[in-house]
Amino acid sequence: MNGKMKAAVCTAYGPPEVLKIMELEKPVPKDNEVLIKVMSSSVNSGDARIRGLRAPFFLRLVMRILFGFKKPRRPILGMMFSGVVEQLGNEVSSFKIGDEVFGSSGSKMGAHAEYVAVKEKAVLAIKPKNASFIEAAAILFGGMTAVYFLEKAGIKSILEPKILIYGATGSVGTASIEIAKHYNAHVTSVCSEKGVELAKSLGSDEVVLYTQQDFRKLEEKFDIVFDAVGKTKKKDSYQILKPGGKYITVGGLDVAKELTSQVEFLKELFENGSLHANIDKTYPLEHIAEAHRYVDSERKKGNIVLKINE
Repeated sequence: MNGKMKAAVCTAYGPPEVLKIMELEKPVPKDNEVLIKVMSSSVNSGDARIRGLRAPFFLRLVMRILFGFKKPRRPILGMMFSGVVEQLGNEVSSFKIGDEVFGSSGSKMGAHAEYVAVKEKAVLAIKPKNASFIEAAAILFGGMTAVYFLEKAGIKSILEPKILIYGATGSVGTASIEIAKHYNAHVTSVCSEKGVELAKSLGSDEVVLYTQQDFRKLEEKFDIVFDAVGKTKKKDSYQILKPGGKYITVGGLDVAKELTSQVEFLKELFENGSLHANIDKTYPLEHIAEAHRYVDSERKKGNIVLKINE
């Protein structure tokens, strides 16, 4: 017996109310696993999408095959976390008890709980030394997604790239602004009036209000157009892309591949002050349904974080 823990359990697909706080058995780490006491975990659009089975109709069957037909077969959602190593499997050598870590449990999920067990070779690293647990959990989802798509678009190989970010003040968008600036990009952010101050504070060179101006008709031409919220189509970018320019979106079938190297890169950026944890709201685990409702509202600016252990 390894003791009990509280966890947010997704009892069915549906609205936020399907999430219930339950007491479950604490995970027992396998030989190649690390047991982590979760201090903080983020709630993001991916969690809400799985909970609500939110996808175009033709993709819902695919989601049911991947995650479970009537309800998630892994009922504790949550992938991005920060915490403290509490127990080691017999074969683990990369971490020690007491290490402060952050990372992703990937498709195994389980991070919306007081404890999670992940493989030693999972996407896991020592958290930034200057980050709180809440900050460490906040930079992961948007950060890793931004790194994946911007690198796929070839940002590393473009000298002083010009990039337009649509949906620039969500968790992916805010990370994208700062990561793009790391590569000396000229950044145009598309957002609402409420996001202007945030976009500028993160380094946006120009801000376009989608309520007042159609970004598709801008005279400026871009090397990269990145839809960080998945609400545009490729044809929307045709008039504003340079020859050979790239359109990328989080709304397609391409899912960001998570790598430990991305986490290490985000750690480096945070420690040198080039990346910030943009946190909109924090909630206790017991208010998980409220956190999901806020994500569903699409009003959030930056990240939503659960504070799970003190």
